[in-house]
Parts: sequence; structure tokens; C-alpha cells
Amino acid sequence: MPTPDPTTPQVPAESSAAPSKAAPRRKAPAKSAAPARTTSVGTTSARTKSAGAKPAGAKPAGTKQAGTKPAGAKSTSARSTGAKPTGAKSTRTKVAAAEQPHATAVSGGVARVMEPTSHHVPVVVPAPAPVPTPHVPIGRIPVLEVSPVVEGGRWPAKAAVGEVVPVEATVFREGHDAVNATAVLVAPDGTVHSTAPMHDIHPGLDHFQGFLQPDAEGDWAFRVEAWSDPYATWAHDATIKFEAGIDEELMLAEGVLLFERITAPQAQAERSDDDAATLAEAARILGDETRLPAARLAIATTQAVRDALTRSPLRDVVSPSADYPLRVHRRQALFGSWYEIFPRSEGATRADDGSWTSGTFATAAQRLPAIAGMGFDVVYLTPIHPIGTQFRKGRNNTLDAKPGDPGSPYAIGAAEGGHDAIHPDLGTEDDFRAFVRTAADHGLEVALDLALQCSPDHPWVTTHPEWFKTRADGTIAYAENPPKKYQDIYPLYFDNDPEGLRQAVLAVVEHWIDLGVTLFRVDNPHTKPLDFWEWLLAEVHAKRPDVIFLSEAFTKPAMMATLARIGFHQSYTYFTWRNTKDEILDYLQEVSGPGGSVMRPSFWPTTHDILPPYLQHGGVGGFAVRAVLAATGSPTWGIYSGYELVENVPRPGVEEQVDNEKYEFKPRSWEHAESIGISTLLRRLNEIRREHPALQQLRNLSVHHADNGNVLAFSRRVRAEHLPLAAGDGRSPVAGHTDDVVLVIVNLDPWGAQESTVHLDLAALGLTPPPGTDGSAPFFVAHDLLSGESYPWGAHPFVRLDPRHQVAHVLQVGLG
Repeated sequence: MPTPDPTTPQVPAESSAAPSKAAPRRKAPAKSAAPARTTSVGTTSARTKSAGAKPAGAKPAGTKQAGTKPAGAKSTSARSTGAKPTGAKSTRTKVAAAEQPHATAVSGGVARVMEPTSHHVPVVVPAPAPVPTPHVPIGRIPVLEVSPVVEGGRWPAKAAVGEVVPVEATVFREGHDAVNATAVLVAPDGTVHSTAPMHDIHPGLDHFQGFLQPDAEGDWAFRVEAWSDPYATWAHDATIKFEAGIDEELMLAEGVLLFERITAPQAQAERSDDDAATLAEAARILGDETRLPAARLAIATTQAVRDALTRSPLRDVVSPSADYPLRVHRRQALFGSWYEIFPRSEGATRADDGSWTSGTFATAAQRLPAIAGMGFDVVYLTPIHPIGTQFRKGRNNTLDAKPGDPGSPYAIGAAEGGHDAIHPDLGTEDDFRAFVRTAADHGLEVALDLALQCSPDHPWVTTHPEWFKTRADGTIAYAENPPKKYQDIYPLYFDNDPEGLRQAVLAVVEHWIDLGVTLFRVDNPHTKPLDFWEWLLAEVHAKRPDVIFLSEAFTKPAMMATLARIGFHQSYTYFTWRNTKDEILDYLQEVSGPGGSVMRPSFWPTTHDILPPYLQHGGVGGFAVRAVLAATGSPTWGIYSGYELVENVPRPGVEEQVDNEKYEFKPRSWEHAESIGISTLLRRLNEIRREHPALQQLRNLSVHHADNGNVLAFSRRVRAEHLPLAAGDGRSPVAGHTDDVVLVIVNLDPWGAQESTVHLDLAALGLTPPPGTDGSAPFFVAHDLLSGESYPWGAHPFVRLDPRHQVAHVLQVGLG
């Protein structure tokens, strides 16, 4: 990984005391004690080995790392450091709870008190002296506020192969001389891969932007090089002085000297033939004293000369920023279409007596051609493991399961095995491998739900009771995610034996990778420690960087963003609950903005857990609206099985479907799906997404104003120079040699026709009105990729969308 910015403040390393010998367990007091708090990483129970956990930002094992070893890092020659910090008690000294009722942890150099848990023997951890931030002198030309940079380079920004990465920085200098900047992409081997000119996108604010485009996976880096622009300075000054009629000959003489540098043999050799010829001709005429001074200046300041020097400039006093890390994943980490199924429902049958026969991997495989036929490239399986019987949930999440109720697949673990086992009703490992092969034959990757929780029947409950948190009465508390309660599930507890539990989870993940799983949808990762996820994701990435993790964390923004920082490739989002025009446009801009370098969104109109009110009441039109928004609003999107059938009946009082598939078999009849029209729409949306690289990118969104509050408009654009790599995988972009521009206009009213004038940002669309016009008259063509119709449009088109026929325009925009 590239070296982080040396200007980043150094986080003080937390001290780690040697573990104390465990005090004997005490019986629970007669009165209920206060709930025990989870202790911070850095101290361990003496009943377990040292955690050996890599701290936040630690590199995978086997790599060198400069600086002092942070808290929790193992010695390379011993299980624990063996060093007792000042004030720590001997490991042979028993510590009575009455004598020392609290443990002390360190955060940011400040000691704090923690209450002990039933499995934690408190120890004193002294606060270390804070480490001062080293002073780094500012560059000759300052480069500030560089992005995309995550916490000063503590974690890498994210990109995907072929992704167009916007790089921004604030660049300025003293005086009035012109400055400019170049974005530099550094390959994993440390060599310069490519450069891109940066432009001042907010004149007066010194805010520069350029675009880089990595072409392979790996740990890349980038930097910004600021430089003095002698040509821009001379051209500006000469133009002003010619207008004032002063120093004309002097400015021309200085220009001649400048162009001698510009057209030096070494500089010309690095330019294209056309650019070299343009600059040589300008130098020749500029130096021709037989010509009029104004003509000499004019030839040296043409747009052709300026463009040539944008591509290969003359740069003085180049001042580089630090190199910032950029992790580049495979394309699927950014762009993909997911389809979720419960394998047991696919092919399930019900006998006359009401008993059920579960579907199998073989019957589920029969659904794969239809899924692939709609253009999806990932089939996501909910958990496929044995299901517990204790406290099994019945239909509609009832607490009294009836005989034959299959239970929730998220209540993982039974006598047949745990997270590395397959429910016997579904088949065997060989059957699963066959399912993966069949999926691959249809162009589908297999994603598996990773739900780190256990039923009371899970083998770990008896073999590793230390992996669960016991209450004062000796019982294990079931899982809750308020307002939801999961009486059939025990949550895992990571602070008793973190090393043992970590290794067990890693073994589970590697087991399924070995069986062909390349993506994991992680259930509720925000309920597990972040340092665990950082460790696990780093371990998997070191061996299998192609494996992708989708975070299902519907929680607070800080947690969602940090899960992305520490390694999750994608995240579920709040899109499901963004319904009004302002809500949707604000959220699209949020996820497509600077945050897109960290958290890649995955838009899902529904899930097996969520049926939002808009879809409960929106009918077929509502399902069509949300599909268009999800498919065009995010490069990655997903559909839960049954969406094609407009399954929109909620369980009373909650935002989820009645007869929820989590608690029962739910085979579906697909023969009428085409007549409803949603499956046809899904197929066409995925075709459009594959054909248009603009919809495969995230950080390229522009919003356009529509007068009607029920009509919204946004566009995505990939410039022509980025298209060959952005298309990827041998695809041929339909845009040819021009930019690929897709304009989306949606009627948010699922029941009524809406009409509006839309005011287009022509620059965002890459369009320039004909000379002498303001663009109001038609001058370009908007081709509707959904209906096949084409419209001659200007800057202010009028649209009418009737959900009975078409809820949206998805338009390819060009000059025709």
C-alpha cells in the first residue's frame, strides 16, 4: 500500500498491559446487576490467548510497517509483549473486584474508566504521552485539501478498474503569476502510470479538478503536482499590455524566449506530432519581426496553442503533494445487478395435507436462466445453513412455530452443523458446487449471506460458550435490533476470546470462498466490533482481493461510512426511504459526491425485510418508478425475488411483506410476470446499464431543474477519452467517438400523469449551443432508450409522463 501522507497527525498508540490471572467466577448476586459494558480492545481475559488483533490501519501480516507498534499488536517472537507498563500489576497478582472495581482504557492519550464484564478481569492501563505531529513545511506552491483522501491517508480511497476518479485540490501562490496543477496516478509498482491536467472549476476559490482512470486492480496511489504556469502568465500579461498599448515589443521578446523553452527538442519529442507542429509554427511566427506585433501575439495565443500546452505544459517550480493511497477493485465492486432468492422456496411444493417439501439447489438452479435473462449478474442467496429448533419462529414472525414451519434461515445452527454446513434439505456441498457452476454458465456470480449469529442449537453454544455474553442469571440474551426482536438468535460476543472467534469466522468465510462464493452480503455488520471487520476484510483481501463484501447496515451515517473506510466494498443505503423529489436528488448527490470514494452505494427498492410505504400504495407504477431510480441512480442495485409480481401487501403495523419469506416457504408462479410489465422493464434497464458506461460510474452525476415538484431530472456523463476503459470487459459503448451521456427524467407520481418544463444544464451534458444562440431552439437529439422514440430538444424541453404508459424517460443525449 502506498505510504500515507506524512502530514497526517499520528494517533497515539494505546498501551497494552499484560493480562492478569483470571479471578475465579462469582455466582450471580441475588439482585440483578447493571448490564455489563463491552470493554475496549487492548485488554484480554487471562482465560484466553492475547487477541493479537491488528489495530485500525494495520497492514496485513507479512508486510513491514514503520513506527512504533500500536496497542494490541503481537510481538513477532512471543504471544504477548511481556512488557509491563509503568504502574501495571504483576501478572501473578490477583486483583479482587472489591479492591479494583473498574478497568482503565486509553483513548487519545486520556485514561478512562471501564466497568468490568463477567468475563473481564480489570487492569490499570496508564495513559501514554501524546505523540506530537511532525511539522512538514508547506510546498513552494501550496497544495491543500486534496481529495479523495480518507482520514489523511489512514485508509485508502476506493476505485474500480476503469472508474473515472475525480481528483481535487486547492492550489494557489503568492503574487499574480498563474498556477496550474496536474493529477498523477502511481501504479502499484511505484511508477507513474498516467497524468491528467487539472482545471480551476471554481474561479476565485483556487479549486482544481482532474480525472484519473486506473486500468488494473491493486494498491495504487495518486498525488497532485502544483506548478507555476509561465505560458499562462505571459499570455495574460501580454494581452493586457497590448490592449493598453504598452511594452508590446518587450512582451513579444519575452514570448520568444518562452517559446524557445516550450519547443526545446526534448519537450517536443514527448508531444504528439500535431501538438509539436502547432507549437513550432507559433514559435516561428512569434519570432518573425517582419509581421505586425498583434499578429505575432495572436498566433501565440490561439486556442490550438492553449490546448497543446494543456496536454503537455511547460511547468516551473513543480510542488508535489504527498502520495495518497488508492485501492482499485475489480469492476463488480462498483457496477453490478443483484437478484435475491431464498433457495428453499425455489421449487418448494406443498402436499394435499399441507406439509411442505423444501426446494433444493437443483430446483433453485432452474430459476437461474430467468434471472440471467433479466440482465442480472449476481444471484444472492439468503443463509443456506441448518436452522435451529429452539425458539423457532413461526409464520409472520410469531413465537409459536407450528409443525412443519421451516424457521428463519437467520437462526443459524443445529445438530447438523453451523455456519460452514448446508441445510440437508437443500443438498450437499457437491450440489452447491453444481449450483455455482450452473450460475457461472449463465453469467451469474453467487453471493452468500454472512450472518454472524447463532441459534440456541448452534454447535458453538456448547463448544465455545465464551463466544456469547451471559446475563446475571446465567442465560444468554437473544439478539435485538430495535424495534425488531430475534428470540431465535444469540448474538456473538467478541471480547472474551477475540482471537479464537476471529479465526473461526475467517475459516467460515474461506470455506465458502473455496466452494465458489465470490461475494458476501453481510447481515447487520454494525452490531459487531469494527476492529474485527477491519481485521477480517484485510485477511480476506490479502489472499482473495476479488472477493466483495456488501454491508447491510441500516444505521447511523458515521457507522455506515466507517464500515466502508475499513474495507467493505459496498453498502445498503437510505435510498429505500427517500421518496420526495428533494429527498431523492439530495441523496443522489450525497452518495455520488466525495463520499463515493469511500462508500459505494447499492440501491434496493425492497428487501425481504423492508417494504416501504411508497411501494405498499404505489401499485405497478410505483414499482416501475423505484426500479428506474435504483437502476440509474447507482451503479450497483438489487431486486428481491417477487418484485416482478408487485408483491406489496404489508404485515399490519410494520414495513415488511405479509407472509414474509423469512418464516415460510414461498414458491411463486411466474407465468403472469411478463403481462405485469415489471420484468420487461427490469430486463431493459439492465440492458441499458450494460450498453452505457455513464450508468456504470458513480461520481459523474448532475442534477437538472424541473418546474414540477413531481418530476425530477439528472444525468450521467463519461467523456469520450475515458470511454474505452470505462466500457470494460470487451463491451462496445454505443456512444462511439462522442461522450456517453444519459439523461433520466422521472415522474414520481405512480398514479397520475405529470408534465413539466425541464431546464437542462447544457455544459453538464457536454453540449454547446450553435453560435449566436442561447440553446433554447432544438439543436440536439434525445433518444429514449425505453420507448425507442427520439426528440429534437433544446435547453428547455417540455415533458409529459403518464405512469399508465411510461413513468420515465431514460435518454441518450447527443448532437445526432
